[in-house]
Amino acid sequence: MLESAPLTETPDLKAPGKGGGYWFKGADGAQLRAALFKPKGLPRGTVVLGTGRTEPIEKYFEVIGDLLGRGFVVLAHEWRGQGLSHRELSDRLKGHAKGVQPYMEDFQALLVAFEAQMPKPWIAMGHSMGGCLTLTALAKGQAHRFAGAILCAPMLGLRAPPLASVLVGLQMLTGHSGDYARPPVDPLKDKFEGNVVTSDPVRFARAGALLEANPDLALGSPTWGWLDFAIKATRWLADARNLVSVTLPVVIVSAERDQLVTDPAQRAIAAALPKGRFVSVAGAEHEILMETDDKRAGFWAEFDLLAAQLAPK
Repeated sequence: MLESAPLTETPDLKAPGKGGGYWFKGADGAQLRAALFKPKGLPRGTVVLGTGRTEPIEKYFEVIGDLLGRGFVVLAHEWRGQGLSHRELSDRLKGHAKGVQPYMEDFQALLVAFEAQMPKPWIAMGHSMGGCLTLTALAKGQAHRFAGAILCAPMLGLRAPPLASVLVGLQMLTGHSGDYARPPVDPLKDKFEGNVVTSDPVRFARAGALLEANPDLALGSPTWGWLDFAIKATRWLADARNLVSVTLPVVIVSAERDQLVTDPAQRAIAAALPKGRFVSVAGAEHEILMETDDKRAGFWAEFDLLAAQLAPK
């Protein structure tokens, strides 16, 4: 039984269309948050949207509205550790993870909880960490449930020093998995100047106002445990043998000016996928969907091509 969950709104960021937030149970009974929205008229299908690290559902209200306008039901969800979903540590600002398996079980639970309200075909969509986890879930047995996928600047390779994995392994072995791997930051004090995620000051400010309205949505620096998860997850996806079962069309939309994840890893995985396609959005920073309209248009052009193939109007 799904229970109603709150969604935070600000004057510049309102929940779109018909729908609302819900709690559902993930791995080990963890309380996780999702939101389901329905378009006007007969739906073309369903988009399952997984947010990136630090990102709550509300940050994607505009994106959800874009998808509703295209005629899709939208199931947006927060992975554990993001937004109002279960946090692994008592310090909510620590971005922590305990391996990939809990995320996989959570994703399975999400689909089971909402599938009766999700008309086919299903299109998987994920940004950054959400793109990494979405592709992992497809490769670990969920691909048969989806007609296609589109990944926005997916975390398929990290920008990290050459010996980062050795350092992370040492910290894990010595019991420091829950410690900050980088100096802690206050996300409520983030400034547009010098940011590495978007060149759009309006959308940047809108995301900041959301955290001010509900500080519980905020997430800070990652722990050694999160870095360990990220390194192992990307390494697993880099093995082409793990991708052979993902025979559905997968579009990887890369940000040309991305300073957080690597372009070569995205290109390599797109080439390894049986029906992979790689596209780069000129001038875009990491958060393509939070970029200026001209750069966002590059992503939506690719989405529309995929949607026309899988779910014609």
